[in-house]
Amino acid sequence: MNATGRTGPAGTAGRGAAEGDGAGAPGVRVLVVEDDPVAAAAHALYIGRVPGFTAVAVVHSLAEATRALERTRVDLLLLDLGLPDGHGLRFARGLRAAGHPVDVIVVTSARDLAVVRESVSLGVVQYVLKPFAFPTLRERLLRYAEFRGAAGEAAGQDDVDRAMAALRAPGPAELPKGLSAPTLDRVAALLRAAPEGLTAAGAAEAAGTSRITARRYLEHLVDTGRADRTPRYGQVGRPELHYRWLAGAAAGSVSKV
Repeated sequence: MNATGRTGPAGTAGRGAAEGDGAGAPGVRVLVVEDDPVAAAAHALYIGRVPGFTAVAVVHSLAEATRALERTRVDLLLLDLGLPDGHGLRFARGLRAAGHPVDVIVVTSARDLAVVRESVSLGVVQYVLKPFAFPTLRERLLRYAEFRGAAGEAAGQDDVDRAMAALRAPGPAELPKGLSAPTLDRVAALLRAAPEGLTAAGAAEAAGTSRITARRYLEHLVDTGRADRTPRYGQVGRPELHYRWLAGAAAGSVSKV
């Protein structure tokens, strides 16, 4: 909604993974609205890792979100769109019509640009595509905090442009030290092309790297939510890890997300 830094009614937090009254929670107080319990818990965990942000509640429907907003002060909604009892943007429109000052970051797999435009018209401050990893959400939250923290009066257009740039122009997340973008993209392409998955040894042979190097890239893909790993047990010895590309993960250059 409008990133003004105002807050909603005080009270107790809604139900969910961050259950409790949230009294005295510092910084930006976030309500996670997500119907997938696993994704909701991950989002709350991510929020808790960003300085200045607290997940005061996690809910799984719009009805629960309404009750949570009535019970606790919330500064920011992390809002899914496809919820069991309605569409997130209709909920956001209702909040705006009621004059509720909570800000909204949409988290969704919806790539329809008409939905993106509608989100902008409702004052949504960020639009984050699923699946995403912690660095992506962290960057959006920190940029939101920078925009929210702007105070005083703009001296001119440059000050306004800087404030808007903080909110609307996120840069690509940096790769961990020692990883290169071309190699990461090559390993990701190999994994996407292997429906049954790859071991680190298999990825190393196909990519022309060492097994240790291939495993670092595969683990990075797991950490950023693009792949998963499962142990497979053979006849003897320790289980071997198999890595598999996750359905629905972005297929573009992974080093730019």
